[in-house]
Amino acid sequence: MQVYKKMIITKIRDEKIYENEDMIIMEYPLTIFINDEEFITLLCTPKSLDYLAIGFLISEGFIKSKEDIINMRIDEIRGIAHLEIKEKDLLIKKLYGKRTMTTGCGKGTIFYSVIDALKTKKIYNDFNVKKEYILQISNGLNKRSELFIKTGGVHSCLLCSKDDELIFHEDVGRHNAIDKIIGEAFIKGIDLKDKIILTSGRISSEMLLKSAKVGIPVVVSRSAATDLAVDIANKLGITLVGFARGKKMNIYSHEERILI
Repeated sequence: MQVYKKMIITKIRDEKIYENEDMIIMEYPLTIFINDEEFITLLCTPKSLDYLAIGFLISEGFIKSKEDIINMRIDEIRGIAHLEIKEKDLLIKKLYGKRTMTTGCGKGTIFYSVIDALKTKKIYNDFNVKKEYILQISNGLNKRSELFIKTGGVHSCLLCSKDDELIFHEDVGRHNAIDKIIGEAFIKGIDLKDKIILTSGRISSEMLLKSAKVGIPVVVSRSAATDLAVDIANKLGITLVGFARGKKMNIYSHEERILI
C-alpha cells in the first residue's frame, strides 16, 4: 500500500527559488470497529495496520491475550479494521467516563485515567543494558527509517533485546509507532519483560504508560521526557532515558539498569 506521494512544491534554498518534486508522507484514517460498533479513528501511516489495531487495543488495556480476539479483518480500501472480541460488556464499562485527550501528535486519545494507570504492576527485575549499546542503537535509528530519509515526516520505534534489534516500525504518529511494535510482538509471542524500546519522539505520560502496561523495563528516546512521564517511570520501576544521541544521554529514573 502506498505510504507517500510525490508532489511538486516550491523550494527556497538560500537565494534560489525553484519548483521541485518532493516526497510527502501520507496521513491515513484507520477506523477501528469492535463487534460491528465504531470505536475510534486513528490517523496513521498506512502500513502494518493489523499490528497497529491490535497494539492499540493491548496498550489501552482492552485485550490481554490472543484468546480475547475472535476474528480480525483489515479493509485497506475503506480504511477500516474490523475486530470481533470477547467480553463486549466489559469493553463498554472500560470506556465509560475514561476518554482523555493527550499530548500526542494531533489530538491523541487514551481511554484510562492516570490514576488508574498507576495501578499497573510495578516492574521488578534485574535486567540491565550497557550504555554503549543504547547509544549505538539510538544513533543508528534514523538510518533504519526509509520513510524518514525520503520524507522526514515519520517517527521511528525499535524494540531490542540487550544485544539484538528485533522489531522496527515507523509512523506519522509516535503513539502509532509504539503500538505497531506492541502489536507485532503480541502476534509473534515475544516476551517484552526483558526488552528495550527506543523511540525518536518525546516520551510523554501516555507513551510511558503504553510501555508500562506490557512490562517493558527500559524506555529510551532520542528526544525529551515530560515530568509526568518521569514520575510514573519512578513509581512503576521503569528505566527512562532521554536525549540518547551522540555520546550523551539523560537517565531520569532507575539508573541501576544502565551499565556505565
